[in-house]
Amino acid sequence: MNKKNDLLETGRKAQKKKTRKQLLQSAQDLLSLGKPFSLEDVAKHSNTSRATVYRYFSNIDVLCSEAGLDIHTKSPDTLFDEFQHLSIIERIIAIQNYYNQLALDNEMAFRTYLSVYLKDDKSATRGSRRVESLKLALSPVRDQIQKKEYHHLIHSATILMGIEPMIAAKDVCQLSNEKAIETLKWTLQILLEKTILNKVQ
Repeated sequence: MNKKNDLLETGRKAQKKKTRKQLLQSAQDLLSLGKPFSLEDVAKHSNTSRATVYRYFSNIDVLCSEAGLDIHTKSPDTLFDEFQHLSIIERIIAIQNYYNQLALDNEMAFRTYLSVYLKDDKSATRGSRRVESLKLALSPVRDQIQKKEYHHLIHSATILMGIEPMIAAKDVCQLSNEKAIETLKWTLQILLEKTILNKVQ
């Protein structure tokens, strides 16, 4: 991919993030009114087309579930500002701890969202806050990490934070909240120490 295509792809991703944020904000505005509303209402409120709304959220339940959770979730930019003084490993562990604690603090809401999403046809996209948070965390040392390792690290770390690994830890392994957090942190710590991250601190 050449530089022009890279810029176009970056622009598309930025626009998608902006559109998704706009739709979530519109849903939050409508939720605050305490009245039922539809995806068509969200489209009208956000000045977008119905097709655009359906591309991101194929039904109102998925949108409302995510919009409710979004209110309580810090943005990747905010997390970067809070943790940028830490070393790379400490920074990623701090991000993991934030998302894992968020999942526990809002466990039923996250489980409901996941249940609604899994019933959906998967044509709509999910948010990617964890991925974006990790990319920002690694941005100061991005050039020092090989491309393949970088992508493996982003994906592996993402898998170890949020409601999905919490469900596996608690429901399958029968761990307490504290043990679930401890186990996931231990796993990510080993992963980070075995990558080149320990060479760029």
